[in-house]
Amino acid sequence: MRFSRVLLGLIVVGAAAGWLLSAPQPLTAADIPDRSPDVAHGEQVFWAAGCASCHSVEDASGDARLVLSGGRSFPSNFGTFYAPNISSDPQHGIGDWSEADFLSAVMRGVSPDGRHYYPVFPYGTYAHAGISDMQDLWAFLQTLPADATPSRPHDVGFPFSVRRGLGLWKRAFLNEDWVVDGSDLSPQVMRGRYLVEALGHCAECHTPRNALGGLERANWLAGAPNPTGEGRIPGISPAHLNWTEADIAAYLGDGFTPDFDSAGGEMAEVITNISQLPDADRAAIAAYLRALPGG
Repeated sequence: MRFSRVLLGLIVVGAAAGWLLSAPQPLTAADIPDRSPDVAHGEQVFWAAGCASCHSVEDASGDARLVLSGGRSFPSNFGTFYAPNISSDPQHGIGDWSEADFLSAVMRGVSPDGRHYYPVFPYGTYAHAGISDMQDLWAFLQTLPADATPSRPHDVGFPFSVRRGLGLWKRAFLNEDWVVDGSDLSPQVMRGRYLVEALGHCAECHTPRNALGGLERANWLAGAPNPTGEGRIPGISPAHLNWTEADIAAYLGDGFTPDFDSAGGEMAEVITNISQLPDADRAAIAAYLRALPGG
């Protein structure tokens, strides 16, 4: 009987500890600077962060890529996720959110109603971004068209449907440290690091994951299985890509490889985004990739 009581007590304490440790942690008012956003800069953040690649409809082009109605599917080992509507529509999009709601979603993975978002939304990457950049992004998003398309619910079964457990996942796998650390980096490489590790979320596709979906940082940008089960996403670290900085920068601008092949699939959309950035940013990404170990 005594053993049963002790066991029950341990279970209760463990459950309480798990509940506390898994609690969502949104940003507070003290975390958010009081500043006037720069909408034009927010547009640059929008392209660097690849928002249209997930939240516009598939095969959208031109101005249609600015209609963020969602709906694209993302299959995985944990279920199929669907990009939500993040247009300015107040009912089906995020038009009724506050700036704080948006910043907590993008940088902490916490919804306005206090639930964890699934990490298919790359908030683990955006957490490295400067909060002022995210404020500017929010200001730009408010200038885009509203769309009344309802968001599609994710197709995720138990136990992954229990979102509270994502709090423990965040504690285990979200890391605010830079992968490429060091105070001796050139300003160009530091800019490239910011674009790759904070905004561009390149690792979300190009880095393998462990059994629980955490990025294997020891294999940073070394390539990964395609979540669709079709083929493999190539590595872009120096051990897997022998292009020069000029080759990489040119490819990010026009989509043509040094062998005169062209980008296809999702990478074609990435090129569409990054081609909107200044030449200096594409050169910075290239410099960062060549500065990775083995370069």
